[in-house]
Amino acid sequence: MSETSASLLDRLQGSPDDDAWGRLVEIYTPMIRGWLRRHAMIHTEDAEDLVQDVLAVVVRRVREFRRERTGSFRAWLRQITVNCLRDFWKSRRVRPTATGGSEFQQVLEQLEDPGSGLSKLWDQEHDQHVTKQLLEMIRPSFEPKTWRAFSRVVLDGAAPDDVAAELSVTVNVVYI
Repeated sequence: MSETSASLLDRLQGSPDDDAWGRLVEIYTPMIRGWLRRHAMIHTEDAEDLVQDVLAVVVRRVREFRRERTGSFRAWLRQITVNCLRDFWKSRRVRPTATGGSEFQQVLEQLEDPGSGLSKLWDQEHDQHVTKQLLEMIRPSFEPKTWRAFSRVVLDGAAPDDVAAELSVTVNVVYI
């Protein structure tokens, strides 16, 4: 579930509609904005512009994207973000200092290297963010008690017997 859905990518690459683009923007805008602000030390107003730049590249190039393995889209999006960051700083002819005192170029290099700690952090935060966004999108489709049972068992790791007792339902209802 933490991966960008294949059906969404297929829609974006084939016959994209406003709903597909809206879903992509809703899922990824907060994640990209947060990354830019936390790890690239980008100010709020610049982060908004950069998010738009990243998404504009995605719109222009999504038909070129090829899903080769799990995480391909995540890595592709990370590379687009790196390139947009590089262009942003080149256009300002500034060499900022990034989080933790590292030089900005080192941060870009770490993001480009799929084996680096920063790239792994991108991957982890991406998966957590996408999962959370997708769950929030589907949540209104369920009754509150059904969602609570799902949340407690699947997300919190609670035992179905305990959840059944908490919700005053049978264990079978929890499983359903």
